[in-house]
Amino acid sequence: MLPLVEEFFSLQGEGFHTGKAAYFIRLGGCDVGCSWCDSRFSWNPDIHPLVPAEEIIRNVKNSGTDSVVVTGGEPLMWDLTYLCELLKEEKINTFLETSGAYPLSGSWDWICLSPKRNMPPSDDLCKVADELKVIIENEDDFVWAEKYRGMVSSQCMLFLQPEWSRFETVIPFIVSYVKQNPAWRISLQSHKYMHIP
Repeated sequence: MLPLVEEFFSLQGEGFHTGKAAYFIRLGGCDVGCSWCDSRFSWNPDIHPLVPAEEIIRNVKNSGTDSVVVTGGEPLMWDLTYLCELLKEEKINTFLETSGAYPLSGSWDWICLSPKRNMPPSDDLCKVADELKVIIENEDDFVWAEKYRGMVSSQCMLFLQPEWSRFETVIPFIVSYVKQNPAWRISLQSHKYMHIP
């Protein structure tokens, strides 16, 4: 049983897999508390229905997708082992979006780590991240990004993403930074430009 906020078939809007079709499972519950969070409605798990994993899997199968993104809130507040087992039985690719503030559970084909200052990720989760996506709200966040660049593996993809409400202010700094530090790439929230969920 998982607190299901919403589920929908769409396109990945951010990071390495931008533009890829995927089924999104948003779980309730988050105590990280980012001031700029665009899914605050997911924070309180008690206001979202507990849904059996089997029911979620039926909806995934009916969508015809080959990939699922589990997001939140902070999805690792919940044990995702059983959900991933069911997805793997159906040969569905599993993608996780997490702050890394809670221990890892489940079996994942791709882990996107987006570390937050309020509750930093564990060293163990940093080591297994496939993608590091750091939200840039101001110039101090580049220091934060570099800290975690040093904690992930050399194969981990590196992304800087402008905080949506400060896009016009921070994007020139990010462009300049990436030009000087080409290991990084820019991630844009393309789903917001496409007006899709």
